Amino acid sequence: MLSVFSLNELIALLIFSAAMSFSPGPNTMLTTAIASNEGIGKTIPFTLAVPVGWLLIMLSCGLGIGAMITEMPSLRLSIKLLGCAYLIWLSYKLCRTKQLHEVNSAKLNINFPKGVLLQFLNIKVWLLAITITGTWIIDADGQPSTNPNERLAFACAVVMFMAFTSNMTYALAGALFRTWLGSGNRLAIFNYFLAFLLFATAIWTLCI
Repeated sequence: MLSVFSLNELIALLIFSAAMSFSPGPNTMLTTAIASNEGIGKTIPFTLAVPVGWLLIMLSCGLGIGAMITEMPSLRLSIKLLGCAYLIWLSYKLCRTKQLHEVNSAKLNINFPKGVLLQFLNIKVWLLAITITGTWIIDADGQPSTNPNERLAFACAVVMFMAFTSNMTYALAGALFRTWLGSGNRLAIFNYFLAFLLFATAIWTLCI
């Protein structure tokens, strides 16, 4: 690992990737919602789709597509608006859920392929990939890197690991609350809260 990155670079990459992955966002909120309503088993397709989507975006940025998005405000705005609209729609669906098993991945249209595609509408993932590409792939301690392909491969492995573990962590948290949420109107209140967070996340994506 240290032959690819210096120790300082590696530590910084791990901290940045963890912070971006584990901070609340569209993926972690959706994973929590599915797990708390349907159980952890139903989150597996989505938790596997997230790292695959991140991998494809990382590779796209490594090939220069990320720079194109940065340089084309209209394209970046389109990604933001589409992602925002989808999150608002999901928050609306979640608000209408009052009982366990009422929400499922089919109703929310979040299967593996759509989970992967959803990552391309998540501006947070694009910013992560663009930042990593500019800071750790084409640059090495302030100098042009001599091993960009090796750096890209290692960075992809790091972000895929962080994407999976962060979403699985939120899924476990949602599943742990599942029994408690089955009493009274707790699930409705919890889903309203998650829907609010999804809506707030959608608005936040328009501001970054």
